[in-house]
Amino acid sequence: MPHINTSNKLTCIEGFCGAGGMSLGLKQAGFDVRLAFDINENAVETYNKNIGNHCEKLDASIVSGKFLLEKAGIKTRLDLFSGGPPCQGFSKQRRGAHLLDDDRNKLVLEYSRLVNELKPRAFLFENVEIFGQKRGKDLIDEIKIKLFDYNIYTYFICSSDFGVAQKRGRFLMIGIDKSEGKIVPKLLKSDKTLTIRDVIGQLPPPPEDYKEHPDIPNHIKCKITKINEERFSHVPPGGGWKDIPYDLRLKCHQKVDTASGGWPDVYGRLEWDKQCPTITAGFDSFTRGRYGHPSQNRAITLREGAMLQGFPVNYRFYGNRDAIRLQIGNAVPPPVSYAAGTAIINCLDTKQDKNHFNFQNPMELDKDGQFSLAI
Repeated sequence: MPHINTSNKLTCIEGFCGAGGMSLGLKQAGFDVRLAFDINENAVETYNKNIGNHCEKLDASIVSGKFLLEKAGIKTRLDLFSGGPPCQGFSKQRRGAHLLDDDRNKLVLEYSRLVNELKPRAFLFENVEIFGQKRGKDLIDEIKIKLFDYNIYTYFICSSDFGVAQKRGRFLMIGIDKSEGKIVPKLLKSDKTLTIRDVIGQLPPPPEDYKEHPDIPNHIKCKITKINEERFSHVPPGGGWKDIPYDLRLKCHQKVDTASGGWPDVYGRLEWDKQCPTITAGFDSFTRGRYGHPSQNRAITLREGAMLQGFPVNYRFYGNRDAIRLQIGNAVPPPVSYAAGTAIINCLDTKQDKNHFNFQNPMELDKDGQFSLAI
């Protein structure tokens, strides 16, 4: 039996949902996320065990809008379709490549197809920052042609402006059906710029035996060799591989002129009172970037990375370490989707106008799925 919504909340279907970062923010903004889907089995499990059992493992390239509406039990017009299609084809290394010809970008066009089939009052699209730059122009123009019934607004944002302790640049596209009138969505910024200390400063160290902390999910120390631990012990906050004594450096680093500035973030240590760089799928190793803990000789844990992405402290991720890193690194920070969702609600329902950013970070989810301050 399809679920019939009896609430007054605006309805949402989310595609390419990953572990649920976008849904978390949209839910707090006031949306009723009726259905979410992703092709990644681990992400679907994470979503369902944290947010609600309405996420399906589905291939966006073969589902139809009609199927999704029936699956969600939506019999009136859908209010919002949201999602962030995979963006592997937008690698900075692929200079000169035509993005429309890259098969890895075809899901972006599937997204626009689903918008046309679902016919929502609004849509929300999130992707890497480079998508909205010169190299992504052809693809954006293609989307605008296909979605001509919508007034489309684009944004380059930094997550740190929205209550995330991370310098994560992203591209957002919001479409509002022209029949709703030309109301420009306004993204409200957070009143406070959070630091790493604000978000993870109160967490206890993970167990030294590389087991999960008994009270904090996914808080597990990443294994490190003795030589790397010794190397990292010489790195001060804000420092990197250049601070490691010459005889302890990797051979490739011994051959590099320290004045050249090569790989400044490798073996990088974070600073408590600043924001971290973009959390990627390799964030639990300081050999891959500036992901060293500010004061302990280790990389940040999966839990710390998730909290720096804006997830609640008790939001558990499922799968092996590689699968969890991928889910966290690919996630939309919930405070960012909260800001976007609030802007869309203000366009679609002027009675619910919100003019103040009120996302809590870090957070916990209580038994009823509501948000409350952690620790």
